[in-house]
Amino acid sequence: MDARRLFRIGAIGTAVTALCCFTPLLVVVLSGIGLAGTIAYLDMVLLPLLGAFVLVMLVAWIRKARANG
Repeated sequence: MDARRLFRIGAIGTAVTALCCFTPLLVVVLSGIGLAGTIAYLDMVLLPLLGAFVLVMLVAWIRKARANG
């Protein structure tokens, strides 16, 4: 996969995950559709997901740096 595409996926994923992790957006949405019981487990899902997307961005950045010399 191309380093630019990987970086773009990582950046978008990081932004969306950070938005859901650090704002009450996801809590309001889940409460609105009747899934308020899952709110307690959000941190166990969102924080590793945020780390994974940051890692994807880092890998893409390293690949691009090696390709450019």
